[in-house]
Amino acid sequence: MTKSIFIDGAAGTTGLEIADRLAGRDAFTLIALDDAKRKDVAAKREALNDADFVILCLPDDAAKEAVAMTTSATTRIIDASTAYRIDPDWAYGFAEFRKGQRERIASARLVSNPGCYPTGFLGLIAPLVAAGLIPADWPYTVNAVSGYSGGGKALIQRFESDGADIGYRSYGLDLAHKHVPEMQTHAGLTHAPIFAPAVVRAFRGMVVEVPLPLSAMTGAGSADALRNALYAHYAGSPVVTVHSEAAPSELLMHADQAPSDRLDLYVLGSPDGSQVRLIAMLDNLGKGASGAAVQNLNIMAGLDETAGLRLS
Repeated sequence: MTKSIFIDGAAGTTGLEIADRLAGRDAFTLIALDDAKRKDVAAKREALNDADFVILCLPDDAAKEAVAMTTSATTRIIDASTAYRIDPDWAYGFAEFRKGQRERIASARLVSNPGCYPTGFLGLIAPLVAAGLIPADWPYTVNAVSGYSGGGKALIQRFESDGADIGYRSYGLDLAHKHVPEMQTHAGLTHAPIFAPAVVRAFRGMVVEVPLPLSAMTGAGSADALRNALYAHYAGSPVVTVHSEAAPSELLMHADQAPSDRLDLYVLGSPDGSQVRLIAMLDNLGKGASGAAVQNLNIMAGLDETAGLRLS
């Protein structure tokens, strides 16, 4: 049976990429509001409550307003904002990061899409903490760079306007980035990680790195043990790949790279085994946003979770 979908915020980058992944699929029909009705509260309320699925691609406050307007008990919601990512009443929409999460998403009415940076961090850290191979009470640091598309229309305009000369933008310098509670909560950490995000002159893509001084971490596993644990955790996943080859000479995020819904993980150890660099590579608009939303939608609808995803 065909299911109806209303994307609230369909004109934004995330909404457009979700619609592109759904294009041509017989399983879904999109409910669309024309420009004249996009800001009509009554029309929006009707669309929210008539749809089988709603995907919210809105700022936090607007997402909360949309949820409050959705009174139908049969409408199922995927929220791409940060509003509900640590709310226990919402299923966290990262199917692979812990056992049983896919099943919770499948049965949930309310699903919160993960953040892009947290997807990389949690993809690396959460399974290792759960396995006892790295401590929950360690003060972790996260160094990450993203394509500028993740900053929304204003940042895209700053990077693409005539005469723009931004090559690297460091931000979150007040150490209060909105993704930190999500990282700490879902990894089960005692301390909030120190998060150092930056934006580079590439439209899309993301590298998230967590350095580990294994020799200073009591009870930590070796680089091989960490890699093997991740490999076992994600075995059979069509979306997440744990790379086991020898350390590459470099990892590149291309300025014009193609869209992708993959998550690639690396465990790179020093020759003496005392240090490790955990690295996640993903598309901030793919597995970090729109691709994850479509994957969650597929799971909730009982379909092949990779349908519409770009995994090649």
